[in-house]
Amino acid sequence: MDEINQNQGSPKTLYIIIPCYNEEKVLPITAPLFLEELKLLISKKLVSNQSRIMFVNDGSSDTTWNIISNLAEKDPCFCGISQSRNRGHQSTVLAGLMEAKSKCDITISIDCDGQDDISVMEEMVTEYYGGAEIVYGVRKQRTTDTFFKRFTAETFYRLINRMGAEVVFNHADYRLISSRVLDYLADFEEVNIFLRGMIPLVGFHSTSVYYDRQPRMAGESHYPLKKMLLLALDGITSLSVKPIRIITGLGIGVSSISFLAIIWALFSRFFGATVSGWTSSICIICFLSGIQLISLGVIGEYIGKIYLETKRRPRYIISERTPDVSVTKEENNCKSTV
Repeated sequence: MDEINQNQGSPKTLYIIIPCYNEEKVLPITAPLFLEELKLLISKKLVSNQSRIMFVNDGSSDTTWNIISNLAEKDPCFCGISQSRNRGHQSTVLAGLMEAKSKCDITISIDCDGQDDISVMEEMVTEYYGGAEIVYGVRKQRTTDTFFKRFTAETFYRLINRMGAEVVFNHADYRLISSRVLDYLADFEEVNIFLRGMIPLVGFHSTSVYYDRQPRMAGESHYPLKKMLLLALDGITSLSVKPIRIITGLGIGVSSISFLAIIWALFSRFFGATVSGWTSSICIICFLSGIQLISLGVIGEYIGKIYLETKRRPRYIISERTPDVSVTKEENNCKSTV
């Protein structure tokens, strides 16, 4: 530890970014755990006492924002921002990152539910001092998941990689990012946000740390199967044009088969071997109609994203902030005692 401190110089300022959506049940449980970990990092001189825990409220309909405001009022280590309405997990994480990038040297984004191992933050910060600008938190295994959950999740990562979007296998949104990387990430202005694929596109030296994921401490998951499927669709269509190329290849293949079928039909007609067949006609019509509808759907998805991008609407709108805490005042610094 002394060798690390000598190499790193003065401790860096860390902001822990925590997206929250209707988390009134779990937030009172996990907030003290985040605070304990931050103070532990401060006591070990891995981060400065100007480091903060920033909650980002995603337009919650319960008392989540009231809880965040109360936490910030009682302890200067806590601060919070609130979106004007619910805009989704990815926009919420991005809002926190962009809000914090000018105030700190490094950020760590982590979900509020306590499933990700908070103690891994120390290893992440150590990897940063070792030269990594991005540190991904990656699950070791999925033994705690049901077979269906494990199958769908692993299929999600394999599918999205095969479709051309570069993502880290079994990594969600638990990661450390330096402020330098965030400055370049800010240049990515697309409205359709998929951070798991956007972060690797920025580049810079990266590494991974591995941990076991635990069951949610309280409340219910906000990512059922439907949202996972929509996230996969957004990730693929936001970062890759491979589905359109697949459609092109499929069209060429079906056209080739159709061309051969036309030759066969003409040959049968001229040689008097035609047989009227209602079933075969219906099968061909249904097959081609299905292919056309699927193709139009994929193309429509891309057109819809182009439509949203051209509008240049803001990706997030911050409606409220907890009272600004001046990091220059000694009394507002986080204490290193746990």
